[in-house]
Amino acid sequence: MDVQRPSSVARNKKIKRLVYVGIILIAASAITLGLSRMQPAAPTVDRATLWRDTVKRGQMIVNVRGLGTLVPEEIRMVPATRDGIVEEKLAEIGDIVSPGTVLVVLSNPDLLQLVANDELQIHAAEADLANTRAQLETQILNQKSTQASKESQALQARLRADADQQLLSEGLGAEITAKLSKAGADNLANEVNLEKQRVDTMAKSAAAQIAAQEARLQQLRAVWELRKKQVDELKIRAGLSGVLQQLTVEIGQRIGMGFGVAKVANPERLKAELKIAETQVKDITLGLVAQIDTRVGIIPGKVIRIDPAAVNGTVTVDVSLEGELPRGARPDLSVDGTVEISKLENVLKVGRPAYGQQDSTITIFKMTPTGEAVRTQVKLGRSAVNEIQIMEGLNVGDTVILSDMSTWDAVDRVRVLN
Repeated sequence: MDVQRPSSVARNKKIKRLVYVGIILIAASAITLGLSRMQPAAPTVDRATLWRDTVKRGQMIVNVRGLGTLVPEEIRMVPATRDGIVEEKLAEIGDIVSPGTVLVVLSNPDLLQLVANDELQIHAAEADLANTRAQLETQILNQKSTQASKESQALQARLRADADQQLLSEGLGAEITAKLSKAGADNLANEVNLEKQRVDTMAKSAAAQIAAQEARLQQLRAVWELRKKQVDELKIRAGLSGVLQQLTVEIGQRIGMGFGVAKVANPERLKAELKIAETQVKDITLGLVAQIDTRVGIIPGKVIRIDPAAVNGTVTVDVSLEGELPRGARPDLSVDGTVEISKLENVLKVGRPAYGQQDSTITIFKMTPTGEAVRTQVKLGRSAVNEIQIMEGLNVGDTVILSDMSTWDAVDRVRVLN
């Protein structure tokens, strides 16, 4: 019988050991390779912290929003039309005023002295006119008296000449006497005509002199009336029905012509001045419908003016208010306005995400049936205040996350926890 040698036993044990080590190494390599090929676990997000929406199809109103204030359509800056010193303030800011309400009274002694001088000149001119009229009337009466006397003499001479001619024709008078009588009568008749011409000329001259003095008197009266109006303008009036918003003078202050004394606004006629981002104002045109939210009510309106220049990245758009003003609406009230650009029919739409502009391509997390959200590329179209059009990448019924997910920019999927 053969006996196994000790060296053969040791060799077999060594071979078995090597086989086991090889198997262990192969298994470890396989496990390592499998683990390397596995995706890392998706990070988790609490559902309560997310803002989500579902893609829908239907009508979408394209609009833009802007913050602004209510301002009066009628505003009047009240200037000083005369130089003067503020003597009285008869109104306070916030007072209800009418066009004739006196706000401030000025004093101007020089102007008052001019008015007094003008009045004295008028009285002197009136006296001169009355004196001239009396003198001219007297001269005309004297001339008419002379004319009447000449007419009487001419009549007597004519009667005498006729008598002498009658005597001559009857042979009772001398021819020379008749001729002399006739010559005398003719001469007096010519003098009568001259006197009549003198009376007419004197009357015309008198009328011209009186007209000249009356014109001078009218000029003095016009200057006086103008000065009185200037004195009345020392009482600065509101000129508009409304509320006194500003009063910029103090008693004793000297102000010049054109100085802005006050500002009056009509609170019953207001408009909204909206500040629209210059990137969104390109689609706004005159006449577009708008909605103005005053926090106490919504007022319909229309765009009536667009500022041609941008200031600090915004453009001012004026909206007229066409509805009844709610209680509490007043100048300088902060409002939120929305201008309707157009209506899109039968489009895919979803709530506007916290990122992404219209006509751009973004990535957005779309929910899956497994409870995960997967990053998906989406092409956007027109945008509104609260909605945006979907051009590509999503379908009706898809649920997407609209919240800011910039924290998860490094991953393509997240797990949403209930």
